[in-house]
Amino acid sequence: MIRKLLRDPLAHFLVAGAAIWGLLALAGDPVDPASRTIELSRERQAGIALGFERMMGRPPTDAEMDWAIERWIREEVLYREALRLGFDEGDAIVRRRLATKMDELAGAEAEVARPSDAVLEQWLADNPGAYAMGGTVTFEQAYFPSERAARAAMTEASPEGEPISLPRSVARMPLTEVRVVFGREFAAELSALAAGPDWQGPIGSGYGWHLVRLAKRDGGSGPPLAEIRDRVEADWRSATIAERRQRAYEVLREAYTVEVE
Repeated sequence: MIRKLLRDPLAHFLVAGAAIWGLLALAGDPVDPASRTIELSRERQAGIALGFERMMGRPPTDAEMDWAIERWIREEVLYREALRLGFDEGDAIVRRRLATKMDELAGAEAEVARPSDAVLEQWLADNPGAYAMGGTVTFEQAYFPSERAARAAMTEASPEGEPISLPRSVARMPLTEVRVVFGREFAAELSALAAGPDWQGPIGSGYGWHLVRLAKRDGGSGPPLAEIRDRVEADWRSATIAERRQRAYEVLREAYTVEVE
């Protein structure tokens, strides 16, 4: 049932967004949009059970399910009363949590999806360098604290970037070492670049953003999917969730006009 409800994450995201903004537009008391009747649907109960299973690694027992439902009811009662008192107005924490919830809705299906071997084989083929063993790379990198700054520097013939405790250039560095020094995210994105004389990017890392000039890539071969399936699936899931969240945001963003004084 849950998977059917989450079949189209982008549509689900947009419907949820419309519901939130429609609720704010209702006449009457905006902090009391519904009656004092709390309805606990089968879908909501399935969601509570799924949340328990994700946290504990197993389905709840009947007693644990009763406890989880009672906890949800308690939270719902306190949440509604907090809305009636206006505690959500001007609260940065509430604002951030609502934004996070909208993001989660957009990537919901990918969180529970079970990709086939064919999907993961394609992911592996599209990102061979991320899993290659024994290969080396020669490249230069320029670091920037924000993606915006990195994109702006793309127009420069030789972007300088900002100082950081990372090497500006490396020669024949094993990919395994790249992952250690620059991080897995950087190594994965670097593996997707084609060697050439131009600066490319920006690509992300745990430090920020980088422009990269990949001079050379040597050898390296990846293990079969069967040996690294869990890792490949985790990477596929993270990338898919991020892509769907960004796509959903861009659809909503187009409906707004932003004026910065």
